[in-house]
Amino acid sequence: MQCRAGCGACCIAPSISSPIPGMPLGKPAGVRCVQLDERNLCRLFGLAQRPAVCGQFSADPLVCGETDEQAVRLLTEWEQLTA
Repeated sequence: MQCRAGCGACCIAPSISSPIPGMPLGKPAGVRCVQLDERNLCRLFGLAQRPAVCGQFSADPLVCGETDEQAVRLLTEWEQLTA
């Protein structure tokens, strides 16, 4: 599955424990990453400063669903199940 450009669910729903430029302690679940721009695109995409966990994320129907809203809901559920 290809990521839906402008979805941003993976930059909002899950927690990220790695430092992110502008968020040195990472980010809690449900908080929008400061590197997500107004079009829901990552400002760090392709850059060395992007956390490894972000680069390792692969879009999959099980976690991304069919819509951006469904992706946020599914990723939030996965976050809660694995917390």
